[in-house]
Amino acid sequence: MRSQVRPRPGRDDRGSVTAEAAVVLPVIVLALVVVLTVAAVGAAHLTVLDGARAGARAAALGLPEGEARAAARRVAGESADVDLVVADGWVTATVRRGLGDGSGPLGALGVSATAVAAIE
Repeated sequence: MRSQVRPRPGRDDRGSVTAEAAVVLPVIVLALVVVLTVAAVGAAHLTVLDGARAGARAAALGLPEGEARAAARRVAGESADVDLVVADGWVTATVRRGLGDGSGPLGALGVSATAVAAIE
């Protein structure tokens, strides 16, 4: 005798894929937003770090403070805040900057970096 597969009464699987997708899709979107935010913060941090290095190096080479700040802003972005401290033969440059143009959901996030160079 052959075995016949009959659907169980009361069970209907139609629409289950749609329901599963409705549950999983927000999780995927949230994970994508987190990954993109971390990437934006990482890229901004590298830019600010390069700006701090440029500012410290310019000041260590004897450029005026205004030109050293301008060098740091050229690399880190015009909206960057640059602090230079010269003490005991060393220059410390600290650069701070927000993400993007300061508006939107990432506007509240900011990054900073410090670089030190010996005066030559």
